[in-house]
Amino acid sequence: MRSYIISATIITLMASCAGNPKQPAADSLTVSATSTSPTTDSLRQQISAIAAEAKGIVGVAIQNFTTGDTLTLNDTARLPMQSVFKFPIAMAVLKQVDEGKLTLEQTLPVTPDDLFETYSPLQDSFPKGTKDKTIANLIYLMVAKSDNIACDVLIRKVGGCKVINDFVHGLGVKNIEIVLTEEEMNGPGTGFDLQFKNWANASAYSQLLDILRKGTALSKPSNDFLMNTMLATTTGKNRLPGLLPAGTPVAHKTGSGSTKDGLVSATNDAGIITLPNGQLLAVSVFVSMSAADEATRDAVIAKIAKAAYDHYSK
Repeated sequence: MRSYIISATIITLMASCAGNPKQPAADSLTVSATSTSPTTDSLRQQISAIAAEAKGIVGVAIQNFTTGDTLTLNDTARLPMQSVFKFPIAMAVLKQVDEGKLTLEQTLPVTPDDLFETYSPLQDSFPKGTKDKTIANLIYLMVAKSDNIACDVLIRKVGGCKVINDFVHGLGVKNIEIVLTEEEMNGPGTGFDLQFKNWANASAYSQLLDILRKGTALSKPSNDFLMNTMLATTTGKNRLPGLLPAGTPVAHKTGSGSTKDGLVSATNDAGIITLPNGQLLAVSVFVSMSAADEATRDAVIAKIAKAAYDHYSK
């Protein structure tokens, strides 16, 4: 299939060097919106218009796993992942389960040294730590609840960010970098720019979702466990699922960043949507350095998901 390319103007320029992350400056950026089928032209135009509402830079990757159609917007931007990086972390943990290095039933201690000021339902329930959480519990908390303490405990258990990064690259997914823990990225006293070290192109994230869909990286029990955990996600109800019909299966992971000079670094959601016709649709939307309010940022993601849902449900 031929590729159709247009240019779209985005208000905010994003610096794209992972080794030297910088706060994006207000400027104009010409980016490419691509699709692999002329039938997606109307969808591409619709998504470009929706993205402009964010008043920032929006990376989008949509892939219909049944038809092979793909559509991307601003896919050269290295966008901060924030908590969407917890999905590939979970994959790396489950790979070690498959290798017999870990088991889902084994418990991991969460000590006072693991705790820091952050979003963590685990820490809220156990302010002094706990010895009773299994790896399965911690993966659920990390993915479905986006728990930052559970995330860092699991990162340390598998050997650190480099092990996870190497695992992801070993799957053939190159345009993604995981180099900092939650505490290193967002802990007390950390700088705003650090969050840009954990970045992805939108299509790279959809590539990971495709690997999950195919079941080629993990055993079937591990793959099913992760898919079911993502289906149980409770965060981001106004993002990918926000405008979809009630009961639509959405296996997804969200991410949210901080604010500086009136710009929000990240409002993200990415996952697999099951359509009424049985087709599976990967939708990854990364909203970065946005001047819009939270409701608008969430709505941009929800509108893009609904546009794709409607287009491929016909």
